[in-house]
Amino acid sequence: MKSQKDTTIKLNLPTALTLSRIVLIPVFLYVTPINNMLGLLIFGAAALTDTLDGYLARRSGQVTKFGIIMDPIADKILVIAALILLVDLARVSLWAAVIIIAREFIITGLRVVALSKDIVIAAELGGKLKTTTQMTAIIFLIIGWREFIGIDFYDAGTVLLWISIVLSIVSGVQYMVLFWRKISNQAAA
Repeated sequence: MKSQKDTTIKLNLPTALTLSRIVLIPVFLYVTPINNMLGLLIFGAAALTDTLDGYLARRSGQVTKFGIIMDPIADKILVIAALILLVDLARVSLWAAVIIIAREFIITGLRVVALSKDIVIAAELGGKLKTTTQMTAIIFLIIGWREFIGIDFYDAGTVLLWISIVLSIVSGVQYMVLFWRKISNQAAA
């Protein structure tokens, strides 16, 4: 009799944090147009789970394949939802959102193909910097026109969004190179 792989997903704190990020997205989308500051708090809490889940998973030895895959997917869903909302609120240009969203779909597609070949492509530093910059830009753009301690958050958010677009492209190329190397190495083995 063939042995079957255990495909159950064990819920641990890092996984629960990742899933909570996804659960907060509809709440964020509903609340933000009505109340920017409450929307900002919800997005901030969701973004904070991104930092916490990875840290706790590594610290407690609870890194799982599910977490390696779901963490960046949860990030992408959160960022894409926020960008679409900000386009709707006329705070982000459509083309900027399309560039970022297209990159996210391409890299997720590469990860899925790699996974189908039992290759896990974990998040790299460039991708993490891109995500952090995107989330910071989104936070500033949610605040929008408000000025605090001499900072125009809309302008700062726009500059950070441009930086995140550059990081998106650079890290996207890095992931593609890594993907092709891993696929080539597997084929050579």
